[in-house]
Amino acid sequence: MTSNTPDVSVVIGAYEAMPYLIRCLESVEAQTLPTDRIEIIAVDDGSTDGTGEYLEEFAARTSIETRVIRQENSGGPSGPRNVGLGLARGRYVFFLDADDYFGEEALERLVAMGDRAGTDVVLGKVVGVNRGAPKSMWKETVERADLFSSHIKFTLSAQKLFRREMLVRLGLTFDEGLKTGEDALFTMEAYLRGDGVSVVADYTCYYLVGRDDGKHVTKSGSHRLRFDSARALAGLIAEQVPPGPERDGLMVRPFAITLLPQFGPSLLRQSEAVRAEKMELAAPLIKAYWSPGLGRRLKVNERLRLACVAGGRLDLLLDILRFIADKNVPEVVRKGLRGSAYLAYPHFGEDAGLPASAYELTVTEWIGGRRIEAPKQQTVTSITRRLVRRAGRAARSAGRIPHRAH
Repeated sequence: MTSNTPDVSVVIGAYEAMPYLIRCLESVEAQTLPTDRIEIIAVDDGSTDGTGEYLEEFAARTSIETRVIRQENSGGPSGPRNVGLGLARGRYVFFLDADDYFGEEALERLVAMGDRAGTDVVLGKVVGVNRGAPKSMWKETVERADLFSSHIKFTLSAQKLFRREMLVRLGLTFDEGLKTGEDALFTMEAYLRGDGVSVVADYTCYYLVGRDDGKHVTKSGSHRLRFDSARALAGLIAEQVPPGPERDGLMVRPFAITLLPQFGPSLLRQSEAVRAEKMELAAPLIKAYWSPGLGRRLKVNERLRLACVAGGRLDLLLDILRFIADKNVPEVVRKGLRGSAYLAYPHFGEDAGLPASAYELTVTEWIGGRRIEAPKQQTVTSITRRLVRRAGRAARSAGRIPHRAH
């Protein structure tokens, strides 16, 4: 790299971004990383609200090297990001949404972490402004996070620091055929194929803004687009990770975050045609990628809903959704040699086509305000020992075996 190579190329895809764009750009100018170590590549994606004009005004007066591209609307965030990525010169690339803004030390801290750890992706702590934001992955700063055991798989938005050499080497770009979830596919591939992921959790690097007009991109799109996204992400995981516990852990992301919301209580208000189409779209996904190991990583109501979809049982699914929508609390039933616990959602214990295993508590859940821990898995040996002890106690109480002398 030459001495005039920026540390970071900040790529901003902007569409109808006013007035949020003002604070977004101000946050780049306010960075503690020197301005000569930053470049901005801003792509106006056919805005009509003055976004393009404001970008050009900003470029003319800022001390940060800024390039503005104005193009016809592409129909999604992938096109502008790919244009920006193709023009980037920095050692790292950060995809900043035009609605959002940085913490002042964000880029300095993220670059320092990437350089120190030698990782290809660096996550900075995100907080929501007028909207929710992921929280589970910000418990501690980690130089090299384990993708399979950590919670980083639950933050797959594009707002991260990516080493540009890695993106070029892998030929990574955003899939312009996907209209939602394109960032999840891009980020997961970088996690899987890049050289490590770091987490900066002790400083708020990124403020994720909920627009007052409700036009945030993640809120748009039909249900068919969500199935496209789940299919693409599950396919990538299956391609990169062989069957087993690691794959199961990653598959929780497309199944629980992307697919399951399509079969929530809102389904009760949807037409028969939409319900039927959703069942049809989900069936091949479950057939291709479902495994018992994946199922045991889900909450009971999540696993049950997918079991209904897999079996084509819309009738049972609607019964379970009505139970959930009415805020009913399932009874906790304990039985079996292993001391297994079951949550008695509708049709539990009936011959309705759902196996008892679909109702088994396998992860910690909150039921009726109580924390219910899943019983620890016991080996065949431990069960046998327990049975032998139980038989011994029964024999002694019947007087067949004398108690040991003390």
